[in-house]
Amino acid sequence: MDSAELQKLAMTSRSTREAGITLLFASGILALFLLLSPASGNPTPSAITIATSTVPSAFAQVSPEAEAAIVLDLATGETLYAKNADAQLPLASLTKLLTVYAALAELPPETPILIPDSVQRVEAPRAFRVGQTFSLSDLARLTLTASLNDGAVAIAHAIATHRGESESIMLAAAAAALDLSQTYAVNGSGLDMSTAVSGGYGSAYDLARLAGALVKQAPDIARATTEGSAEASSAGGTHFSVKNTDPMVGVIPRLLLSKTGYTDLAGGNLALVFDAGIGHPIAVVVLGSSKQARFTDGTALVAATLAHFAGVSSL
Repeated sequence: MDSAELQKLAMTSRSTREAGITLLFASGILALFLLLSPASGNPTPSAITIATSTVPSAFAQVSPEAEAAIVLDLATGETLYAKNADAQLPLASLTKLLTVYAALAELPPETPILIPDSVQRVEAPRAFRVGQTFSLSDLARLTLTASLNDGAVAIAHAIATHRGESESIMLAAAAAALDLSQTYAVNGSGLDMSTAVSGGYGSAYDLARLAGALVKQAPDIARATTEGSAEASSAGGTHFSVKNTDPMVGVIPRLLLSKTGYTDLAGGNLALVFDAGIGHPIAVVVLGSSKQARFTDGTALVAATLAHFAGVSSL
């Protein structure tokens, strides 16, 4: 079935009410995009690589600041929009998606994870004390929502110890299991190792597939990243409440996952998965944007995607 037929099928199955709600949300996203766009500006890149043979008109005017971006239909495997989608770039905290995926592929969600001594040397954001213990699912929810480096270090340490391997080998095995050919990591947090070496590298295409795999593998953990905050308690009864690093989670309709990333080497990164219809997940990834423009890039691509499925060129 080609993309035109899929589009007709999606349109005919969607009720008038659903279409109206989708258009309303998308219009709000587009308005926020215009509001948040920098007034002075660096010129945005004009060269856009479209991975499909036909250019969806809804994406014709999209010009993200990001070095690389993709909109991947996870239900069909079709790339709806791409810009340098296979370029290998620093991932920053998007590496944490690989760390959590690797852990959940090996350990049950209730597995106790100890916060190790090594977290004392990790850069902020941090939230935990050495010796505290959390279930893997609770620690993963807190870590992904607030992009906590100490949580990612603890999860990576636990799974590497369980496998009897170094963290880099353990993470490489997880990437290989998903056939992420452009992805590798040397630590579980994604923090830069030096001024020249990132903690993790990957492509927009790989990260879109990884985000989709995590949503499928652990929907409850992924869903926690779509809320404004996440809460959990340690085994000792200490309560934690952390704030989401993505300020746009309340704007994007039917959001299934959100993960931010930022380091000096990577710039601003963002991975989103949202449902374009019942059981129709879409992944949006931007890499190498700025700290602010990662959100405007991401919301512009979401708005264009909703317009694409609504059969219009813009909203």
